[in-house]
Amino acid sequence: MSGMQIFALIFCISGTGAVIGAVVSNEWKVTSRASSVITATWVFQGLWMNCAGNALGSYHCRPHLTIFRVEGFLQACRALMITSICLGFFGTICAFAGMKCTRIGGDNHMKAKIVCLAGILLILSGTCSLAGCSLYAHKTTSEYFDPTIVTAKYELGTALFIGWAGSVLCLVGGLIFCCTFPFDNVIQRSGYRYATASPNSIHSMTKMKAPSKLMHRDELSQTYNKNSYV
Repeated sequence: MSGMQIFALIFCISGTGAVIGAVVSNEWKVTSRASSVITATWVFQGLWMNCAGNALGSYHCRPHLTIFRVEGFLQACRALMITSICLGFFGTICAFAGMKCTRIGGDNHMKAKIVCLAGILLILSGTCSLAGCSLYAHKTTSEYFDPTIVTAKYELGTALFIGWAGSVLCLVGGLIFCCTFPFDNVIQRSGYRYATASPNSIHSMTKMKAPSKLMHRDELSQTYNKNSYV
């Protein structure tokens, strides 16, 4: 089980790092080259700023200067991705403390609680990241196929795929942590069971002791009879 927990910890660290990379990236959606007349320049947008680049390698970015003018789905994606990073960070710390190969976290029973908490936090982290990336992708895709929109069309950027990969890694790592330690706990507790006497064994023991009591009474009666005759 320790090997599986090590792999799960690697998945969680990689997944949280991928989610952080997706959040700081500006390529959540990129202008489609198919509908663009000038293919030497393109525009790519992220959660925090809009950027424009050209074929010469130079680009210019302009951050979102206000929060109130940002669209609602973009604010929701921001909240979901930041929540995913926070949950993944605390889940990774709890997972490191609850692993069997570490010396922190207390006894095995306490480690089981910590690692189960880490698994739940990592599953929630992967779910939030998956929801945020999927919401942004749904909005981009619906705008691309909407015939009423005549402005520039955008396609899915690289950051979305990085975010999806990170969310899957966090989900897999959290599921492994949730499935390892409860199984070990059941095995450990089963070793401390005490043997109890069955009713049949108690009945047989009483049958074996009964003749000895009768014999003891017979011997006493014989001795009393002998003493009376003497």
